[in-house]
Amino acid sequence: MDKKKAQRLKAAGWAVGDAGDFLELTDEERAFIETKLALAMAVRDRRKRRRLSQTQLARRIGSSQSRVAKMEAADPSVSIDLLVRTLLNLGATQADIAKAIRKGVSRSAA
Repeated sequence: MDKKKAQRLKAAGWAVGDAGDFLELTDEERAFIETKLALAMAVRDRRKRRRLSQTQLARRIGSSQSRVAKMEAADPSVSIDLLVRTLLNLGATQADIAKAIRKGVSRSAA
């Protein structure tokens, strides 16, 4: 939301914030969610760059297509551990994973 619109809403008595404000998330909870979202996007991007379907990736990691879809959606049932292991299976290095997390954090700060 642009600043002018936020100012107009505040002047009209509306509360302005994001989902984290609405849910009253702590800084740690926000960081965890941002990290998980960044890793999920990295899995999807890397899978697509390698021209793999969700089914093909699922076979590679010994899982199901629906689980890969949940990974890419950052479903709460998916662990960060699974996201990292999948990225490593797709050829990502530790530096690639760190870069994905940094990119996600900088995008959410914008």
